[in-house]
Amino acid sequence: MAIKFTKMHGLGNDFVVIDAINQQFELDGAEIKRLSDRNLGIGFDQMLVVEKAQSDQADFKYRIFNADGGEVAQCGNGARCFARFVHEQKLSDAKVILVETSAGLLQLEIIDANRVRVNMGLPTFDPKQIPLNTTVRCEQYEINLDGQVILFSALGIGNPHMVIVVDDVNQCDLETFGPILEAHPFFPERVNVGFMQVVDRKNFTLRVFERGVGETQACGSGACAATVAGFQLGILDAETTAQLTGGTLQLEWQGEANPVMMTGETALVFQGEIIV
Repeated sequence: MAIKFTKMHGLGNDFVVIDAINQQFELDGAEIKRLSDRNLGIGFDQMLVVEKAQSDQADFKYRIFNADGGEVAQCGNGARCFARFVHEQKLSDAKVILVETSAGLLQLEIIDANRVRVNMGLPTFDPKQIPLNTTVRCEQYEINLDGQVILFSALGIGNPHMVIVVDDVNQCDLETFGPILEAHPFFPERVNVGFMQVVDRKNFTLRVFERGVGETQACGSGACAATVAGFQLGILDAETTAQLTGGTLQLEWQGEANPVMMTGETALVFQGEIIV
């Protein structure tokens, strides 16, 4: 079976986007994992799949598969690429697009040829919904790793996130601590691990170890989680700029009962066809 695809990226967080409306799509987790291999397949952090909406409220359905083949509910950088893809493929000419995800509806607004603004929805702090293996909501939680206490914020924004405030993100041993924390039993569905360095109240630097992928050039939902955590801790303003390895994102969160807004660039790399 031949599948047409488009390779895109949002600040270096790279995706293969599949139109499953106009062609057959029946890949399982093992096949997606094989295609994600950067030597033996196409190579990507996530695969994004465009499907017909299942409700009258949405324009499309949006599915996300990590490089390990597992399906997840949210990907902020991917959402921006999704919006640009359906617009450039003439699947929609609307500037504002509503898409279904397993975490709820997302609103995507095309600002110009390269930039998209995403309403990421409301963050959740309920331990059951994130989910966490605790019944008590805390502003910050603690994990003990062989005598070293890790203090972190935890929240859900489509995916579970932990945010650790550090003095210098470049000194973080992400290769060691990322996999350990991602799979820690405190997080029954694993977790995206963010290391945040606050520059000033309007700017922070972020590195993220994404579950099922590893460290990526950028993580949109991770930047949203860091903005929320920083605002709640009183170290960031409501409007911030995140500096990630692949570039910058503009973010806004006005407190609980308000959605997180994220604006950033997208890029189209190439289009192709692969036999599976």
